[in-house]
Amino acid sequence: MMSRTRRPRETTGTMATEAQVARRSNAYELFILVLTVLSLVIMVALFLPVSSPTKQLLTVYDNLICVIFLFDFVTNLIRSKPRRAYFVGRRGWLDLLGSIPTLNAPIFRLSGLFRLARLSRLSRITRLMRTKGKREITQDVLNNRGQYAAAITLMAAIVVLVVASVVELAFESGAPDGNIKTGGQALWWAVVTITTVGYGDFYPVTAGGRITGVFVMFTGIGIIGALASILASVLVSNPSTPETSEPANGDDTAAELARIRDELAMLRRAIAPDGETGG
Repeated sequence: MMSRTRRPRETTGTMATEAQVARRSNAYELFILVLTVLSLVIMVALFLPVSSPTKQLLTVYDNLICVIFLFDFVTNLIRSKPRRAYFVGRRGWLDLLGSIPTLNAPIFRLSGLFRLARLSRLSRITRLMRTKGKREITQDVLNNRGQYAAAITLMAAIVVLVVASVVELAFESGAPDGNIKTGGQALWWAVVTITTVGYGDFYPVTAGGRITGVFVMFTGIGIIGALASILASVLVSNPSTPETSEPANGDDTAAELARIRDELAMLRRAIAPDGETGG
């Protein structure tokens, strides 16, 4: 009997938490969804026969994603009321297992197996997206255009950065006259190229590396342009706040004029001779 009385409470708490997540903008959930797919691709790539520098670079990216997932886990746990609804009802403990980074310590050597727990996060977010209709999603995008623009721009930058650095390292590490030999050099080259800075300290020498560089250059221009437009929209939207008070000021002015007219009419009736109430 005790177990029967507890289950509805846990179910109610889970449904309330799902409702809270559903009321928030889906831009953040979309970002985590894409990041989860990217992490699963990296997990598969780590099991492929890749070079040692490429494997080290993929491990760095995987650990960085683990940090973001840990932040996501803590955020969801704090926002969940009760917290048991997220940790147990929504399988938050699987999110925690999938967020453990890969370190050289013996206790973390088997943490790579916990990456499969990320399928739970992928399933949960996908299910959340499917529960929303096209009209609701469209309305959410229109109401939160800035959040979606920032999320999509950030997603594009991360995906291009990861893919470009890994592909560039695969092309250049085996070239005799190549100067991009380590994961750190490939990452630095990708960051410098995607931001359109171009120091020239590291550059591709192979045909595949140069094609990858051209791709990063064009996408970098688009990403920087998108960031500039987002920043401009934020800066322009703030000065418009005082303009919203103009209708209120206009209404106050009209009310004040009407009050003055009434007072003038009363004054005219008071000073007019008897029988001359008209005007």
